[in-house]
Amino acid sequence: MTTSTRPAVFFDRDGVLNHDVGYLFEVSKFKWIDGAREAVRLVNEAGYFAFVVTNQSGVARGFYGESDIHALHRWMADELAAAGAHIDAFEYCPDHPEALVESYRRDSDRRKPGPGMITDLMKRFPIATDRSFLIGDQERDLKAARAAGIRGLLFQEGNLATFVREALKLA
Repeated sequence: MTTSTRPAVFFDRDGVLNHDVGYLFEVSKFKWIDGAREAVRLVNEAGYFAFVVTNQSGVARGFYGESDIHALHRWMADELAAAGAHIDAFEYCPDHPEALVESYRRDSDRRKPGPGMITDLMKRFPIATDRSFLIGDQERDLKAARAAGIRGLLFQEGNLATFVREALKLA
């Protein structure tokens, strides 16, 4: 590891940064988890990269398109910026092995529990993996973290900023 590497926090999206309402793509249905924007700001202020890694099989199921994901992530970025926070990169996997939309019907190592979204980010950014971790709300998130060689922390309820403050102390 060179001294230019930085640790990273990989956030799952639905159920961690926002309430999971199922196949979310509309701003009007988006509701931040308590403390989510502050949590991202804490990660930024600690000098960590902040990433979002999210399965988006709603694309494969024909519920919405990739352009809808991009629009929602742009909106999230604007909301975070207004709170003095930022995400360094949003990664998503639209694929599903049983997709209705044929072009997305495939097994992908980017789909959690596969580590592909995390490892792709590790190739693009100078990440200190030994000090990095993922925050997820499902076992598949934790499996993806383990497969990528980082710690996975399970967030189930409460204030995300409080959770992140403790996680940063442990790191």
